[in-house]
Amino acid sequence: MVKIFLNGCSGRMGKAIAAMCKNNDDFRVVAGCDVVKSDELTFPVYENPNDCDVEFDAIIDFSNAKAVPMITQFAASSGKPFVCCTTALTDDTIAGILEASKTIPVFKSANMSYGMNVLFELVRQATKALYPESDIEIVEAHHNRKLDAPSGTALMIADVISEETDNALEYVYDRHSANKARSKNELGITSIRGGNIIGEHEVMFISDEEIVKISHSAQTRDVFGKGALTAAAFLVGKKPGYYSMQDIVAEAFK
Repeated sequence: MVKIFLNGCSGRMGKAIAAMCKNNDDFRVVAGCDVVKSDELTFPVYENPNDCDVEFDAIIDFSNAKAVPMITQFAASSGKPFVCCTTALTDDTIAGILEASKTIPVFKSANMSYGMNVLFELVRQATKALYPESDIEIVEAHHNRKLDAPSGTALMIADVISEETDNALEYVYDRHSANKARSKNELGITSIRGGNIIGEHEVMFISDEEIVKISHSAQTRDVFGKGALTAAAFLVGKKPGYYSMQDIVAEAFK
């Protein structure tokens, strides 16, 4: 059984992971960290992770960008594997995570869905086959409480495409400020916010003759929690380093 320390345990994803671990023979949340208290949680919750006196095997972080530096330092000092699922991180925070990966195994992804990471590889192959004959557009949609736009996942998709086009494309976010025709070297990224949309991403390869669409729609938040738990189990026993869901997905494409 993998014992989890859950940072951001009182948030939506934190509660989802805690619920998934109840009556689970493979995972158990034994402690957590959050500035908000919740009566729904049955394990000890600390405002400062350094106050934790409970033994655990791995850390999962689903918090916010401001909380990540502290949990990264805690992970490094504790010597425990660290799964970071929080998005919209600053360059300094990312640098801190990379530094921690020199001494502990770190798993970082803007999207913890296995299916979403399969989409990354499908987009990579489609870009090889369809660019430059096709224009490429990304559309993402999330709930109306999401702070960052575009989503971290949309940017990950864009980066996959950029890698396969030798960084030839310019990211263009929406088009309300540009009164001109689309340039051939554009990679359009459009964000939609509304209601309780969990997460939807679509990539369109648009030529004069046809349109190829690759899409992913998360039906419940459990898909991200499942991915985070899978990542935690994957890290236990690993050497220090920087890992991602692509390390797991790669096995399926061999």
